[in-house]
Parts: sequence; C-alpha cells; structure tokens
Amino acid sequence: MTLAASPRDQRLRAPAARRPGLVLAFLCVVQSTVYLDVTIVNVALPSIQHSLGMADGDLQFVVTAYGTVLGGFLLLGGRLADTLGRRRLLRTGLAFFGAASLAAGLAHDPGLLISARAVQGFGAALTAPAALSTLTATFTEGAERTKALGIWGALAGVASVLGVLLGGLLTQGPGWRWVFFINVPIALLALVAAPYVLPESRLPDARRRFDTGGAVTLTAGLLLLVHTLDQAVSAGWSDAGTVGGLAGAALLLAAFAVLETRAQAPLLPGRVLRLPALRAANLGTVLTLGAMATLFFFASLFMQQVLGYDALKTGLAYVPLAVAVTVGAGAASGLVARFPGKPVLMAGLALGAAGLLLLARLPVGAGYAADVLPPFLMVGVGLGMSFVPLQIAAAHGVAESDAGVAAGLINTSQEAGGALGVAVISAAAFSRIGHLLAPGSSAAPGTAALRAARAGGYHHAFFLAACFALAALAAVAVLLPVIRPARQP
Repeated sequence: MTLAASPRDQRLRAPAARRPGLVLAFLCVVQSTVYLDVTIVNVALPSIQHSLGMADGDLQFVVTAYGTVLGGFLLLGGRLADTLGRRRLLRTGLAFFGAASLAAGLAHDPGLLISARAVQGFGAALTAPAALSTLTATFTEGAERTKALGIWGALAGVASVLGVLLGGLLTQGPGWRWVFFINVPIALLALVAAPYVLPESRLPDARRRFDTGGAVTLTAGLLLLVHTLDQAVSAGWSDAGTVGGLAGAALLLAAFAVLETRAQAPLLPGRVLRLPALRAANLGTVLTLGAMATLFFFASLFMQQVLGYDALKTGLAYVPLAVAVTVGAGAASGLVARFPGKPVLMAGLALGAAGLLLLARLPVGAGYAADVLPPFLMVGVGLGMSFVPLQIAAAHGVAESDAGVAAGLINTSQEAGGALGVAVISAAAFSRIGHLLAPGSSAAPGTAALRAARAGGYHHAFFLAACFALAALAAVAVLLPVIRPARQP
C-alpha cells in the first residue's frame, strides 16, 4: 500500500524535499519539547506541593499523569498519523499540549494541575509519533536518514537531561509555573509554522477501515500497564491493586492480539512485527530506557539526600551528562554512516553499564569532580551512542505506510521501559533501605545513618540499572541483525 497525497499535499511536499534541514530542525524542536516535559517538572515538585498544599501521596500524580497518558496513547497516535495525516495530527497534538500547559501553569488546585498534565500527555502522544514518522518519511533510508536520526537521537537525549537543569533554573527564578508556561509560545509558534514547513501524507483508504476494537483494547491495556507500573513504586508488587492491574493489562493486551488477527486494517499490522530489526530495537529500547530512567531518578535522590545538593546544584550537575550524550550521539552518527550499527550500539551499552557500575560504588561523601563526574560522562557517552543505532534499527525496513505505527511503537517502548525500570528497581532499592534501617540493624535512623542507608539502597539501584543495560547488550547481540550502512547516492 502506498501513500496518496492530494494536489495541495504534493505542492507542499516539493518545498519540503528541497529544504529537509528545515524540516529536521522543526521536528527536533517539537520532539525536544515533549521529552523536556518528562523530566522538567521533577525538580519543581517541592515548590508545587508547598504552593498548592498537595498531600505527599498526591504529588506523584503530577509526574505519572503525564507519563501514563503519553505511554497509553502513543501507538494509537502513530496509527492516527498514518490515517488522518501526519502534519494534521502533529498540529492537533500541539494544540492540546499548548492549551494544557497554559492550564497547568494557571492551576490553583491540585486536581486541575493533575488533569492538565494528563491532557499534556495526550497532546504529546499525538505529537511524538507524528513527528518521528514525518522524519522517516522525509529522509530516505540510508545515509540521509542515518544522519537525521543521529541529530534526532542526540537532541532527544539532551532534552531529557536539560529538563532537570531548566526545571531548577525556572523554579528558583520566576517560579514553578514557568515550568509549564515555557511550552505555550513554543507550541503556538510550531502550530502556526507547521503548514509552511512540513509535508503532509496519509493512507488513501485507511479512514474507511479503522480498527476501532483494536484501538480501544490496546490503548486501555497500555494505560493500565503504565499506570500500574508507576503505582508499583509506592504500592509494592504484592499489593492487590498492582497484581490486579497487571492481570487486567495482560487480558486487555491479549484481547487486542486476538482482535488484530481478525481485523481488516489492524492497528498494529503483523508485517511490522515480523521485521527482526524493529523487534530487537524495541526490546533493546525497553531495557535501555529502564536503565536511563533509573539513573535520573536515583542520581537526583543521591545528590540531594546523600550529598546534600539543592535543586539548582542538582540540575547543574547534569550539564556534563547532557554534553556527553551529545558527544556520544554525534560519534555514533558518524560511525553508523561507515560501519554497521550493531557494534556501535553494543559499545555504547557496554560503556553505559560500566558507568552505572561505578555509580554503584559512590561513597557517602563523594566529591563531584572525582567521583560523580567520571561515571556521568561514561553513561552519557554510552547512552548517546545507543540512542542513534536503536532509532535507525527501529525504522529499518519499515514501509512509509507504516511509519506512524513504527514510530508509535518505539516511543511506547521508551515510556514502558522507563516505567518498568523505575518500578522494578525502586521496589528493590527502597526495600534495601528499609532493611538497613530495620530495628536491630547496624544503621539506626539518625542523620548519618539515614544517609548511609539511603546510599546503600541507591547503590543497589545503580547496580540493577547496570543489569538492565547488560541485558539490553545481550538482547542486541543475539537478536539484532547486522544493518550495513547505505552509501549516499
């Protein structure tokens, strides 16, 4: 099946083909905003709690409402992009995202803030796969796409890290509301500029054959899965809600699989899942993002609760990590243009795992330059080297008609991997802290003992994150086919 475009769409495609750099720059700004919002709010949480009088138990929903809705709707957003038009869906997502950001910044009630964050996640779920599928449709497979995805991967990784820094600067500067207000002008400008920059494309007959049953069961299953994984951090794995949520998600996803075998136009076509590079890339992404999300979560806690950093100093501590991600992604972009991406990816995962193992040995009185910075640089370069070949593998061999669903799938793997990593590793790490502070243990709950116990738990978290990275390395080594670089015509 090929993509059809109207005469107006064809007129828009021609200028876009002559200025692919402008298309790439536009899409990178849009996608970076989505990634930024995953982490930017974390540093602002104490200020939000104080300003709105939020209970401790409700604070997590400011983060999880965004991530849950984002993860749940990504695959649907990818197929809708193929169906309704990628540029159209991107603009729709930007409208939701910008309006919800304004509402979140103006919120004077915890319920309104959490609801606005959920709508933000929905807008991001429409925007992210539309942006990535537009990129893969604009740049043909080979050297051009490799270079574009290298820049894309670098900026995506940097945006996630810089979110922590920007969150600290805005919170301690004009205030936490600007964490959300900053999105509004970006979304508005992108919404207006999109028709002049981006091409439009859609499937010719997909509107008449949309898989409604698959959309409902898949979206409900992913929403329940990501929500349950997020809640498992605080509720625990043996909690009835956690067990019931995982069982319910499994049933919904099983129902989706059955419906897909009978659908005329399946939401997730079997031909996509039969691509070996795409399967391996998504599994590797789940494990890699599990390690990465754990790093951000526990490195922030270690620096603030063990080393005594404030929010701004914690944010600034991540700047070298962001630079290292950029360096790693840039190096990977050059390497995969000349050599197969598989060894580059394996080297990046090995370097990231080594850095996490060094973090697992941080002393309680660690100095930044001597102890924290070296593993940060190793992890940053390693992750940057990993992002690029994973994105290339996820797009390898995908027909243009399936670009949206493939983009939705890799973005879903990122969200699910982050939620899974934090949920699994947090349970082990906080259990370790509880054991070290248990009556009769060597660490009584005094200030120094509490720091030591937390350090022990966070060391455990970094070690398990390294295990996730090593599992990704093993999966890639076994499952990912060798993708040889295509020469520039």
